[in-house]
Amino acid sequence: MPDVTFAPPLTPVDRLGTQLATQGYAVLGASDLMRLAGVSPDALHVLAADWSDLPPDRYLRDGGRYRRRRHASFVVEGDAVTRTPHRAHWQPLEYNALHGGIERWFEPIAESTSAQPAWLALLRWLARVADALKANADAPQRWYVEAHQFRIDTTDGIGRPTPEGAHRDGVELVAVFLVAREGIKGGETRVFEATGPAGQRFTLTEPWSVLLLDDLRVIHETTPIQPLATGGHRDTLVVTLRRGGFQDPEPS
Repeated sequence: MPDVTFAPPLTPVDRLGTQLATQGYAVLGASDLMRLAGVSPDALHVLAADWSDLPPDRYLRDGGRYRRRRHASFVVEGDAVTRTPHRAHWQPLEYNALHGGIERWFEPIAESTSAQPAWLALLRWLARVADALKANADAPQRWYVEAHQFRIDTTDGIGRPTPEGAHRDGVELVAVFLVAREGIKGGETRVFEATGPAGQRFTLTEPWSVLLLDDLRVIHETTPIQPLATGGHRDTLVVTLRRGGFQDPEPS
């Protein structure tokens, strides 16, 4: 059966804020992302090299070996980006029925990665997007940011980018950057209204295109991938922004 794909519904730059506010999601092509965030193709190319050294995800409850990842947390307020001491990634069961309710201690994102100017520029830009969407204030807000480097591979035949299915993350803004897509089919992105029937499906194929999601209004998932060539994989950078603090387990 042929691999049918649908082109992403790219959002014009001048409609980014309006579309996020009205539809709950927006997709930017790589050139628009670079212009808005102030990063160059060469800088992003250097950043992408870090995805070749991700350790296995030891917490997959479906027994899979298809996911590699690193994780780090930051506080972003205006131009100030502060990396916090390494901490567990935690989600309640209501947002992640498969992996919620447990502290997952992933290997940290390399300090050399998070210090790169392109990395810092992406986080600052996302904070500005979140300010415009959520803050309703002239002054920059304090955003609690978690970043995840993912590689989903097809070593065992099938790789699942979102084994938990369609979900929300319990934050204000989610950004899914496609870093690389090599030798695979599948990996279709699906976005649905959280409280309605409307949805959209498309496949991100351009490196450094990005999907932005108002997490309070939409749910999202990515379908499994299969190999078209040896070593097929899909690399993404997922960044979440939340006000008021990081998600942590409630005190027992």
